[in-house]
Amino acid sequence: MDPDDETRIIHLRSGGVSLVLHSAKAAAPSIIYWGSDLGQPNRSALDAMALATLEPLGGNLPDSHLEVGVIPLESSGWMGRPGLAGHRDDGSSWAPRLTTTEVEPPEIGGKGDVLTLGPGLVNFQMSDAVAGLRIDLAVEMLPSGLARMRANLTNTDETAYHLEDLALTVPTPLTASEVLDFSGRWGREREPQRMPLNLGCWLREGRHGRTGFDAPTMTFCGEPGFTFERGEVWGLHVAASANHRTWVERCPSGQQVMGGGELLLPGEITLGRMESYQTPWIYLDHANGLDQAAHRVHDWLRSTPNHPDANRPVTLNVWEAVYFDHDLDKLLRLADRAAEIGVERYVLDDGWFLGRRDDTAGLGDWTPDPEVWPQGLHPLIDHVTGLGMQFGLWVEPEMINADSQLARDHPDWIMSASKTLPVEWRHQQVLNLSIPEAWEHVFAALNKLLTDYEISYFKWDENRDLIAAGDQHHAGRAAVHEQMLASYRLMDALRAAHPGLEIESCASGGGRIDLEMALHAQRFWLSDCIDPHERQGIMRWSEQILPPEMMGTHVASARSHTTGRTSSLSFRAITALWGHFGFEWDLLALDDSEAAELAQWVELYKSRRQLLLTGRLVRRDLADGSLRLHGIAARDHRRALYALTCTRRSPISPRGNITIPGLDDERTYVIRPLLIGDPPDGLIPPPWFGSNNQGIAMSGKMLRLHGVAAPLIYPDQAILLETEEQSN
Repeated sequence: MDPDDETRIIHLRSGGVSLVLHSAKAAAPSIIYWGSDLGQPNRSALDAMALATLEPLGGNLPDSHLEVGVIPLESSGWMGRPGLAGHRDDGSSWAPRLTTTEVEPPEIGGKGDVLTLGPGLVNFQMSDAVAGLRIDLAVEMLPSGLARMRANLTNTDETAYHLEDLALTVPTPLTASEVLDFSGRWGREREPQRMPLNLGCWLREGRHGRTGFDAPTMTFCGEPGFTFERGEVWGLHVAASANHRTWVERCPSGQQVMGGGELLLPGEITLGRMESYQTPWIYLDHANGLDQAAHRVHDWLRSTPNHPDANRPVTLNVWEAVYFDHDLDKLLRLADRAAEIGVERYVLDDGWFLGRRDDTAGLGDWTPDPEVWPQGLHPLIDHVTGLGMQFGLWVEPEMINADSQLARDHPDWIMSASKTLPVEWRHQQVLNLSIPEAWEHVFAALNKLLTDYEISYFKWDENRDLIAAGDQHHAGRAAVHEQMLASYRLMDALRAAHPGLEIESCASGGGRIDLEMALHAQRFWLSDCIDPHERQGIMRWSEQILPPEMMGTHVASARSHTTGRTSSLSFRAITALWGHFGFEWDLLALDDSEAAELAQWVELYKSRRQLLLTGRLVRRDLADGSLRLHGIAARDHRRALYALTCTRRSPISPRGNITIPGLDDERTYVIRPLLIGDPPDGLIPPPWFGSNNQGIAMSGKMLRLHGVAAPLIYPDQAILLETEEQSN
């Protein structure tokens, strides 16, 4: 780093997004712009932008300009939520003054120059020699236009440093005055909530020890009324499968920031000399409309090394078919029926291991129960694979029942903050994987299963929150952070030892869905509720960060096991099409006509699988909000598939035209209904369906701007519409 250079300006740009960083020796780096692409401005233009950012001095304000750093500090005059909180035993080092000491690559931003990287990674090193702290900050622009950043704090002093919080912030304009984030509960995950942004701090905390049903998922600030297709939005996501914080703060002084980080429990992180703590990645998503924001995340995930391809096998999970009643004869007959319908993967759920006749015992003892499986799992697995299907198995490696051999042998491996065990949840406790011996034990047990049997898939569950999750080997010290890291390591080690193994993240359904887990798991179980009425919303908002190929979407029995609601087969099947398709159903209970129709839905999915799992997501609210359009358009714009769903009755009927997005304005398309089995209840087709449902031809622009008349269908019904480029 040239000692004569006082400031650097770094411009990261990709995918139609610019992120401009300002780095001065006397302060931590700050972001002076994050938004739509600026092109390639020169240094003088960006210097002018930095100058234009400064507000006038005067009134009862500090005597110097406040530049809110990526890690905002009280010592710089920032009176909002700080980015760094901690102290030493004597109470010192609680208000550090960070200065930038290094920037990498070192040649960037020389005098009069500006480095434009797109995409690119920039590293900053900051320190306070008096406080004995060093922070290494990484800021990366990904090819899709998604950005991310994380920090690593090192204690350079001889005395211990007790870290309370290390979080990162980004500025947003005051025009972004509406907030959208999500909450939820078991069976009703990712429930959207919108509100105007007022003065003060909108703070969300997740204290579940996992991501949580009520996680904000992605917090958005945007222009009032932003929709799927329009309105500038700024989104922030904390990629941590543990405790976390996210906030938006609007200050009377005119600053507005979004921030986030891991929520550390008291005493959880104490750093000795040269020990470090690294934050999770904080993802930043700027877009015009929520669909474009989703595309940025999907495109990036699809570029990562462990991401699954589009050849996702149609899956049967037998939980709702047998529950804990593992009768081999029925399981074999289920496999036969599944193969006849076209299933490609068969998953044996909970109940196969030692002592596991219900949910009160057995967790931790990962060997087949000889009373139920005298020959082990071989008879079932050999039969399933002999039918040409893959075999998957349910496991819950991070949990333990008190009534298990493992708990009797190693009670000290149970997480607890004191000598009294935490509140039980589903009759289970948490196994402390941060203890090396516990981690090795679980790895060995699961590795043996994968070695002894032809298993290609683990449904990896986590059925409780981490309450009073302490390490008994260290006086009950909080260990949620270390448990999270140990879980990641366990998944990665098993996949490294068994290439091709796929892991589904399930946490009582959708309790552990975040972008860090998406780098370790290849599929997510969105919710234990499979009722299509509920799933419509759960899937719609899960897609904000997950591409369809990562979402487990199943057809269940007509009467939902979680809500008691009864739904038609077409509504259940159409809802499940938009992800990794499968079944959670006793297929032996089907009559011949149901089985035949189900086989047709499987065939439809297989024939459209490449489109559904590689294309571009489009979502629209139509009419008065009583209709939803959900679709996937091919990247080459040659075809698209849509589901039109009626969510409720409306005072308007008919409901006018539905516009069709995602196509090329200049091409001509045939649009037609796609019907399987019985038509949707209440269907009255409009004339454009044509004879034999052949549809009509229109240009992409006409479909986008004018659209076609909506068919009439009853609530909780859906119909498929398909567009295909007309051949000359």
